[in-house]
Amino acid sequence: MATVVYSSIVSLDGYFEDADGRFDFAAPDEELHRAANEQARAVSAYLFGRRLYETMEEPWTAAAAKLDELPAVEAEFASLYLETPRYVFSDTLERVGDGVELVRGADAVEVVTRLKAELDGELALGGAGLAASLIDLVDEFRLFVVPVAVGGGKPFFPLGTRLRLRLMEHRAFASGAMFLRYAVAG
Repeated sequence: MATVVYSSIVSLDGYFEDADGRFDFAAPDEELHRAANEQARAVSAYLFGRRLYETMEEPWTAAAAKLDELPAVEAEFASLYLETPRYVFSDTLERVGDGVELVRGADAVEVVTRLKAELDGELALGGAGLAASLIDLVDEFRLFVVPVAVGGGKPFFPLGTRLRLRLMEHRAFASGAMFLRYAVAG
């Protein structure tokens, strides 16, 4: 059975996107990128909302054409990313790229429940709206907290959601970033 993991790089005040829709504050340094690659090795499938899919797909697909020109940590991620099945949950997209399955919003819970039962490893969930709609299926929350406060924007946790969590792991990085891994407390 797969574990649904909701993960992102977030500001110290809990946002993965600032009030202007930017997330440039979250650009990982090499050490943070290596940690993200470690996690990517365990991913059985990526589950993206439309916007995150569009943010991830084009650059990493393009990167695959020039792996030998990229820093090693980025080339590794590009390879891992493109080798992993991707699902995008959207009611507005008409088509998606190779290796990607389009799922309509009304089918999200059913599809994720099926993937949880059929796959081993981790289902990497990304995108605020998608995470909010699937919050009851999330098993773990993983935050890479960077030492920047942005003062508002799109929060990592859906507003109005109360969760009891149990700390499973934490790690400090030279940059001042912290990795926090929580399981949903039963």
